[in-house]
Amino acid sequence: MKNFLPVAASALACICLLSGCGSTKSNIATDQLLMSDAVDATVAKLDFAPLSGRRVYLDATYIKTQKSPLLIDSDYVISSIRQQMVGAGVFLVESRDEADLIAEARMGALGLDGHNVTYGMPASNTLASASSVFTNAPLLPALPEISFARREAKTGAAKLAVFAYERETRQPYWQSGIAKSSSSAQDTWILGAGPWQRGTIYDGTRFAGRDLAADVNLVDSAEEERRNSVAFAAYYQGRLFQPKSEATPPGPSGDNTTPAMVASGDQNVTRE
Repeated sequence: MKNFLPVAASALACICLLSGCGSTKSNIATDQLLMSDAVDATVAKLDFAPLSGRRVYLDATYIKTQKSPLLIDSDYVISSIRQQMVGAGVFLVESRDEADLIAEARMGALGLDGHNVTYGMPASNTLASASSVFTNAPLLPALPEISFARREAKTGAAKLAVFAYERETRQPYWQSGIAKSSSSAQDTWILGAGPWQRGTIYDGTRFAGRDLAADVNLVDSAEEERRNSVAFAAYYQGRLFQPKSEATPPGPSGDNTTPAMVASGDQNVTRE
């Protein structure tokens, strides 16, 4: 028993040190990125090259004008389609009478889905509800979440289609086919530490909103700058204490350009 207590205390201390705590205050920006990313990827699949050089009126009647608190609504979709058409060399006109072709667009989907997975025991108020049935029984508190890992995943989806016909004859001219894309974002907590963020809306893995790759590059840049500073100081220290009668040793290329000068791009500077 005497040996058990120190071991248990050590194990508990290790668990406390390894565990962490993290939370995300708001998902509004993530939701906006998911929806706009899905729209951008879907519109990018629409090839308007067959309409290049023609005067086209974009009929957005069937893309219902719906305002959303997420700001990613039908206006964003219509503007993205117009940009894609202009990029393909299409001459957009603002009225039907000026157009050679009418391009009619429709939106089949624009929304978000999400799910959560907890590896452990989720929060529950079952015991509290059961205790309330008995008259004199004390009210039991709700059980908190006890999890080894937890993952929250969200997916954005968009679906679009466009077809064009001659304005005067109503003859069919072109159709894009169905274009659809999805975006994703995942937040993962391990022993309470997180969130570790991955998905199509991120450039690599992030931890609690910070880009790990950027942090690594920042450290590498600082280390490289420090090494250059040390090399620069060492070179001029050697030049300072060098006897005047001795010649300056040439650089690796046979000239008097120092490695520090080569690295900085100033190869025409010489020191007497």
